[in-house]
Amino acid sequence: MLPYSEVMADLSIRKVLEQVQNGQLRIPAFQRGFVWDADRVAYLMDSIHKGYPFGALILWRTKEQLKIERQLGPFKIPDREADFPVDYVLDGQQRLTSIFGVFQTEIETELHEDDAWTKVYYDFQAEKDVQESQFLVLPDDQVDPARHFPIGSFFDVSGFRAATEGLSAPQLEEIDRVQAVFKEADIPVQMIETDDRAKVAIVFERVNRMGVELDIFQLLSAWTWSEEFDLQDKFADLAEDLKPFGFAAVGEDSNLLLRCCSAVIGGDATSSGLLGLNGAEVRDRFDEITNGIKGAVDFLRSNLKVEKLDNLPYPTLIVPLAVYFAAPNAKSVKVTNDQRDELVRWFWRACFSRRFSAGVLRNLSRDVAEVLALRKSGTPGIANIPWSVDRELFTESRFTAGSVATKTFILMLAQYDPLSFVSGSPVALGDVLRHYNRKEFHHINPQKFLKGQGRDIADVNRLANFAIISASDNKTLGGTAPSGYKSKMPAKSLDKILASALCPLSVFDDDYEAFLIARGDLLVDAAKTLAS
Repeated sequence: MLPYSEVMADLSIRKVLEQVQNGQLRIPAFQRGFVWDADRVAYLMDSIHKGYPFGALILWRTKEQLKIERQLGPFKIPDREADFPVDYVLDGQQRLTSIFGVFQTEIETELHEDDAWTKVYYDFQAEKDVQESQFLVLPDDQVDPARHFPIGSFFDVSGFRAATEGLSAPQLEEIDRVQAVFKEADIPVQMIETDDRAKVAIVFERVNRMGVELDIFQLLSAWTWSEEFDLQDKFADLAEDLKPFGFAAVGEDSNLLLRCCSAVIGGDATSSGLLGLNGAEVRDRFDEITNGIKGAVDFLRSNLKVEKLDNLPYPTLIVPLAVYFAAPNAKSVKVTNDQRDELVRWFWRACFSRRFSAGVLRNLSRDVAEVLALRKSGTPGIANIPWSVDRELFTESRFTAGSVATKTFILMLAQYDPLSFVSGSPVALGDVLRHYNRKEFHHINPQKFLKGQGRDIADVNRLANFAIISASDNKTLGGTAPSGYKSKMPAKSLDKILASALCPLSVFDDDYEAFLIARGDLLVDAAKTLAS
């Protein structure tokens, strides 16, 4: 095993060209592709020319070549000779690709219109300014040989000689100085030497945190299974299987699915747990994993009226349920009434306590262990988590479709089988929760009525002022005070309608503050019933 060490060094541009061309410098599959535009490439060249700092490369040196790798932008990297170490780029891929693409002349590739960034020119007539760039990318038909010099020839003797033909003596002297800067420029490099992939994963995750994030689980899947077992294809198949049930998004969430893989196989949903797996094990048990996920989806639909992933306050709630229902050979896991009640209690307590808003991996690890104990021996314990619910959750939180509080509130209302405020018939909850948009949730005390009292939108949009009311029902009720729209509701079903919406009869007193207190208390009682 290579010891873990970090070495600071420098690479000249010529050395970069050589190491890419001989296959030593490589791009791991978990890196994103090349995304810089022409202007950014030109500004990088200007920074090198002016001696401005432009960032270090972070390289990972290892003797074990990865099974799947990326190209360097449009360039296919040659194979490396066996038994030689390779240096994978963990940070600085955009800069490295830009430098190589501009100056390399050895690797032939079919460049497309999107690859015009490789043609960078030094502008003799550009103002010699500390701010403005003296380099630009030009299409062929805009190049003036008397003004624009192709810097891609700087490391090609014959190419440079041909490009300088016709230049004046002052221009030759100027371009010689510019070329010398690039030939002498050094790129700072931080080299990490280790074959401990967990450490590499942590480094990669941290250096990418401030840029476009690449989740550590996606990183690990890329180097653990890509060649022998294509997880992405398997996940796509699972998405198709779940699509008729409204849960295709589960199969599209790589992070969630990889947590399920790790939790089902190793009882550990952390990155270290995933690192301990191997492709063969995941391949051999993937049916068990998908069985668990499908069982979790069925449980959520049947027992909690969850119609799609977006209904869940936390997608992470699926992981312990997938562990519970995972079984080989498409076998079903039997659930006793007591076990079902325990899982339902855990679900509501996790939602009301915001269990997965902080300490996610710690709480998830505990819940996975408890759910295994529940399945194997019927031992209750997964629901024994700290939780509480108070009136302020409903009276102080605002209705925001994507928030944990709002999603929990909507699912809670759904458990009480709400009735239409206009017809008294059952609301088609499946449609409401599948569509999950603002049109299905409206104010009990209409916005127009409350704004007429001088209340602002934040006051109007308290959770406690919402119910599952369709757009058509809301239009029928109008924007009048509750006492005004009462006559539009079926008198014989009035009590049942209000009870199904967890709404107090005192709503018709048109006293908003009193209503918030009364409905908040009803909602707290309903929440406690669900969770206990």
